[in-house]
Amino acid sequence: MKTCLGIELGSTRVKAVAIDGQFRPVSSGDYTWASRYENGVWTYPLEEVWIGLKTALLQVKNREDIAAAGVSAMMHGYLAFDKDWNLLTPFRTWQNTITGQAAAELTKLFGFNIPQRWSIAHLYQAILNKEEHVPQVAHITTLAGYIHYKLTGIHAVGVGEASGMFPIDSGKLDYDAAMMAKFNALPAVQALPWRLEDLLPKVLAAGQDAGALTEAGAAMLDGLLPLGVVFAPAEGDAGTGMTATNAVAPRTGNVSAGTSIFSMVVLERPLERVYEEIDLVTTPTGAPVAMVHCNNCTNDTNAWVGVLGEAARLFGAEPSAGELYTKLYEKSLEGDPDCGGVLVCNYLAGEGVTHMDAGRPMVVRTPESKFTLANLFRAQLYATMSTLKIGMDILAEEGVAIDSLTGHGGLFKTPVVGQSYMAAACNAPVTCMETAGEGGPYGMALLASFLMNKEEGERLEDFLSKRVFAGASGSTVQPDPACAEGFNTYIRRYRALLEVEKTAVSVL
Repeated sequence: MKTCLGIELGSTRVKAVAIDGQFRPVSSGDYTWASRYENGVWTYPLEEVWIGLKTALLQVKNREDIAAAGVSAMMHGYLAFDKDWNLLTPFRTWQNTITGQAAAELTKLFGFNIPQRWSIAHLYQAILNKEEHVPQVAHITTLAGYIHYKLTGIHAVGVGEASGMFPIDSGKLDYDAAMMAKFNALPAVQALPWRLEDLLPKVLAAGQDAGALTEAGAAMLDGLLPLGVVFAPAEGDAGTGMTATNAVAPRTGNVSAGTSIFSMVVLERPLERVYEEIDLVTTPTGAPVAMVHCNNCTNDTNAWVGVLGEAARLFGAEPSAGELYTKLYEKSLEGDPDCGGVLVCNYLAGEGVTHMDAGRPMVVRTPESKFTLANLFRAQLYATMSTLKIGMDILAEEGVAIDSLTGHGGLFKTPVVGQSYMAAACNAPVTCMETAGEGGPYGMALLASFLMNKEEGERLEDFLSKRVFAGASGSTVQPDPACAEGFNTYIRRYRALLEVEKTAVSVL
């Protein structure tokens, strides 16, 4: 039976997942990598992209049976090429907070929030900086869009991915023409030899044909995929996360929690105001979505787990990483609902939601706080989602209804713990499904399957709810009132802690 393949290049792993005709994961492979901070920019070398892809694909069994595939990756960022597709400047990832002036000016110009990590903010900042490469730009794309082009020869991305490059008109499933005209009318842009519409990739919706693997593309992968494999539109990790968790219909949402953390809530109506804390993107079918994206999630927690593991080894214990995480997560449940006055700021990088250009991780407590292991680790886990909660509280004040949230990513691997805290933070039931453990690459495989198997007129949300996830097993945790009250107390203190964080960034 023919299988479908999803590939995703995340911030820490390149992963490939193959699914069968019943949408079950049957084989996978991965490659571990990390961003580099070079010359003031967070980047990944494009040479390593192909090493990672081939390493992951080599581990996938029965590759000759793959009929459809799709590429997903970290959204946003800046990959600029000349007319011959030569890279003009190193890849600038979503992690960078170097486009503050451009993001602020474009937000004001459009009346629409443009976050620092969006591709258009990077391009405009390069224009403002008078960078030498700007007049030579002929193509701009994302990491997923770049790989898709190299494999298929098609300069296009899915609408969800495109919505993290430039604002989308959901009615026309294309870039917003009025905002495009405003950008092109800027004096600094008028002086350039190109117009924005000539640079950006074509926009495609889920289920549309996005090309097939060419001979040149197959050669890039050393023949690891069959020639002619059809490709779904390239999507971002937000869109694949929504697909993997069956959260593409209005009033549904999902939270992806790993190195970074973000929530996606499908809207019934537009928001009444423009919020710097809220991104407006789309589902893979173009429906409007409110996105709260935070750069910092589990990195600081991972560091603490490492230190506590060192302490255990001093006494001859040799716990595995999995055991450490499970024990510490479960220990946190013994902590006070408000963490006993212990506060953690987990910022290793800057944070757009709270307007921080850099981070300094810290643990702060008052003399009367209850400094126990349980409270320390509960505060660690609260910190992973505190900035997200600040954004989600804005949506709650706007009256955005959320019937269900689905959680996926490393924060939810230990049963119940992350779910319980997230349910309290967002005041909504949080579900984790067994298949969600595969995350984005599984979602990309489903989008490839939708391309190949959709029926005439079938919508993605119906394909997922009625065919893929019908009868799917999972666990749901409802918000606990005591935990929710404790989290609200913690957040009030956390907002004050951010003033300390600002001072730490300025003096340390």
